[in-house]
Amino acid sequence: MESIQVAFWVIALLVVLALLFDFMNGFHDAANSIATVVSTGVLKPQHAVLFAAFFNFIAIFIFHMAVAKAIGKGTVDAGVVDHHVVFGALIGAIVWNVITWYYGIPSSSSHALIGGIVGAVIAKAGVGALIAGGLMKTVAFIFVSPALGFVLGSLLMVIVAWICRRTSPLKVDKWFRRLQLVSAGLYSLGHGGNDAQKTIGIIWMLLIAAGYMTTADQSPPQWVIVSCYLAIGLGTMFGGWRIVKTMGQKITKLKPVGGFCAETGGALTLFLATSLGIPVSTTHTITGAIVGVGSTQRASAVRWGVAGNIVWAWIFTIPASAFIAGVAYWLSLQLF
Repeated sequence: MESIQVAFWVIALLVVLALLFDFMNGFHDAANSIATVVSTGVLKPQHAVLFAAFFNFIAIFIFHMAVAKAIGKGTVDAGVVDHHVVFGALIGAIVWNVITWYYGIPSSSSHALIGGIVGAVIAKAGVGALIAGGLMKTVAFIFVSPALGFVLGSLLMVIVAWICRRTSPLKVDKWFRRLQLVSAGLYSLGHGGNDAQKTIGIIWMLLIAAGYMTTADQSPPQWVIVSCYLAIGLGTMFGGWRIVKTMGQKITKLKPVGGFCAETGGALTLFLATSLGIPVSTTHTITGAIVGVGSTQRASAVRWGVAGNIVWAWIFTIPASAFIAGVAYWLSLQLF
């Protein structure tokens, strides 16, 4: 009986840790949802985070659990997962998120979690325990999601410029200040739908490994789904302002029309990836869309040095979080 009680409290602690990661995901990635709408002056920061948090949460009613299944059952051999692996994965992701938040670098919370899972599993069982197909889809979308965001953002900007070619700039600005509320809401919806499911997936993985769910074919418990969507929404409400500045001001200067096109292009990318069950980076997606919008004006409108620094952070996220997770895995063997 004593060992069961200890196991229960270990599992409870890891669930809390997972929800902390989910909160930090919202906090760290709030910039993805609100940077453009804040930098264009359409919403005040305090209103923007409430707006984004609301749409983060209502995504619970729209998206299915395809991304959660990809995380919970499609990346690593489920038989390898235990509480040590989950602990290592979460610590790897959380530590990397704190580092990148501190330096104002818009890295991917999603890929930090994937890297954490990979690092902890390799530390326990080697590379043979990884599911290559599931991981390759995620790795491929490191490049596909920003590229698709870039293409859709720039294409929308060209289409809007052609439609509004005979309209005064003042009127265009007035229209798109209103329309940007729609695009920001859509992007926040996609952010909540894709990112909250990643934490649902890792808690699902933990409950199956610990024997609290009898079969992997069961859906995640309702309390897991609701708590994860609440946690990411609350994190967004607190907002990572260091990263908002980078995303909204340092890459390129946006007007409401540009903000609308970037958010809409990014939202379309997220909706597509979530429907396909692919965990993507909302950070990569919106960055690609913002660069795409800026590049339609002229190449010099994009601060390529800042964009280049962000890309380096993307490259290092998975290996860095994997390394931290591997160390945390070995540490957990001493703790639990």
